[in-house]
Amino acid sequence: MSEYLSNTDLKRLHRDWRKKTVNRLALIIDGIQGPFNVGSIIRSSAAERVDFAWFSSGSTTPENTKTGKTALGTDRYLKWSECPDVVEAIEAAKSEGYRIIGLELTDDAVPIHELDLDTNICFLAGHEDRGVSKRALECCDAVTFIPQLGKVGSLNVSVAVSIALYEMRRQGWN
Repeated sequence: MSEYLSNTDLKRLHRDWRKKTVNRLALIIDGIQGPFNVGSIIRSSAAERVDFAWFSSGSTTPENTKTGKTALGTDRYLKWSECPDVVEAIEAAKSEGYRIIGLELTDDAVPIHELDLDTNICFLAGHEDRGVSKRALECCDAVTFIPQLGKVGSLNVSVAVSIALYEMRRQGWN
């Protein structure tokens, strides 16, 4: 019968995976307003070691008290800043050496598993209803989507970001 890992064993397991990870990972949160979505993104960011996040265009930030209900204290692991304009955030990320990947359903988007993510990546996630703005998409190096099999056309933004973060890390482990 399997046994749960002790705290020491869990720390050792995570340390081993960190050693296999060389690429940097960042996020641009563009107009995401739901504090529970932002809190979930923060928690996933801490789990997948996001190095930095830019919050632009009226996004709810980690300072919002409601984000803490979902982030559960993981906001202390995320370095971030507010940027009044998404293009400014994209330029900041590019100047730091990130490849900008928009998470959006567009006619030229590539399925995420087919996109080469084995480099420094900054995912751009947009508003819950409107998605990533056309202006922001024009600044992206690539656009990707997460293939879905069911009758629902899109995922919750926090779920989509979590899948994207994991896929980038998974590709780096191969």
